[in-house]
Amino acid sequence: MPNGAIAGGRIDASQPAAAGETLLSLENISKEFPGVKALQGVHFNLRRGEVHAVCGENGAGKSTLMKIISGVYTPTSGRIVYKGTARSFASPLEAEALGIAIIHQELNLIPHLSVAENIYLAREPRRGFLVDRKALKANAQTCLDRLGVAIEPERRVRELSVAQCQMVEIAKALSLNAEVLIMDEPTSSLTEQETRLLFKVIHDLKASGVGIVYISHRLDEMAEIVDRVTVLRDGRYVATDDFAATNVDEIVSRMVGRSLEEKFPERTSRPTRDVILAARGLTRRGAFHDIDFELRRGEILGFAGLMDAGRTEVARAIFGADALDAGAITLEGRQLDIRSPRDAIAAGLAYLSEDRKAQGLAVKMPVDANMTLANMDEVSNRFGLIDFVKHAKAARHYIDLLSIKTPSASQPVRLLSGGNQQKIIIGKWLFRQSRVLIFDEPTRGIDVGAKFAIYQIMDELAAKGIGVILISSELPEVLGMTDRIAVFHQGRIAGVLETAATSQEEIMHYASGYGPAGSRD
Repeated sequence: MPNGAIAGGRIDASQPAAAGETLLSLENISKEFPGVKALQGVHFNLRRGEVHAVCGENGAGKSTLMKIISGVYTPTSGRIVYKGTARSFASPLEAEALGIAIIHQELNLIPHLSVAENIYLAREPRRGFLVDRKALKANAQTCLDRLGVAIEPERRVRELSVAQCQMVEIAKALSLNAEVLIMDEPTSSLTEQETRLLFKVIHDLKASGVGIVYISHRLDEMAEIVDRVTVLRDGRYVATDDFAATNVDEIVSRMVGRSLEEKFPERTSRPTRDVILAARGLTRRGAFHDIDFELRRGEILGFAGLMDAGRTEVARAIFGADALDAGAITLEGRQLDIRSPRDAIAAGLAYLSEDRKAQGLAVKMPVDANMTLANMDEVSNRFGLIDFVKHAKAARHYIDLLSIKTPSASQPVRLLSGGNQQKIIIGKWLFRQSRVLIFDEPTRGIDVGAKFAIYQIMDELAAKGIGVILISSELPEVLGMTDRIAVFHQGRIAGVLETAATSQEEIMHYASGYGPAGSRD
């Protein structure tokens, strides 16, 4: 079989690939929706054995371009050339059959099915008319082993964390043995350790001749894997460069049309010594044990740690989403009895979930309805009916306050960018007059400009005396935005560090289970 030959419609990884050969080419691609020009005259090409990054702010057209490549959309004009032949993909299944797979940023799994069933959905190995369960489990295990993750193939997806679901999505794409693999924010919910495992897989795929289209807002991670980078802005093509010939500052400048001197705003808030929220002995069997911490008024307290260290689980328990087995929570010196999120909201606590679309927003409802959802009493009359004048006034106030980009307050939330969706959730809790806000991965999947805006909002909240907890897997974000950092390891707090006096290395030292002297805890 010649170099780069295809076996059964797939790249034969056992043979050396014709690296550098153009695999996919998009020529003068445009896509129009009613009243919106999503893409205008975009050019892009992908070579065998390379990682080609596509960068741009939310709304730049990246996702639309990827949906055209993967068969979700048909371009309004332009030409797609795949392996030397002009193509028009009628559906994602047709694109998959030709060797094009996509890992979506928004998880696309079926919760009640097992990991193995999700990986091989509609492609299950069969023995006669029946699914070969033994082969299904073995094949799924092979994909998971390739990623180096310890997830049982027979475990239900609904039992997994967001990060684990992301790894299942990646395993699902790997199972297709695609020649073109589109990765849309693949590391957005992964820890540093998991990201390292993914990068190893990417290097292996490159070596076998797979062409990878890589989309990520984490520009600093690209240097290890990206060969070329194409920048889009406002649906138009800006430039394509060898990654080694450019730098992050130039990429950002092209993305936003201006330079961003700093990744994080200068902190204007200063915490007081007044404790606004305290946790003592918080325990939930199988999740976390004896959690003690204090959040000061006006402070941004970071929660750092590896996947399944207990950070999100503690936040959910504080908010009443999961029951505690032991422990006490006090707010401004008063012990709380929180048995549900309703109790937490009434007490003045707010939680911005890491999965904003599933747990933070009613995505089919408009912006104004989402903004007032947690405080309907304030926009209702004495008969319990919505006062639409109050409702519109409240929504407009927070749209303006948070600079939410939306055509109108009646725009469905699902049509807005990730950054604007996150701002809507913040507005919802500000309208509720919350005194403690827990941000769980608040910048996951949003662009650098939107990140900066979220950081500014967090600082402004703290400056007003609100207590903020920031849960993040991005250590530069934790170091750039917090006053202190509680580092979690295996369901316990391994240490609480002063941000100004610590480093990524020290945080990882604690997160990996070592004490300050370097001995295992």
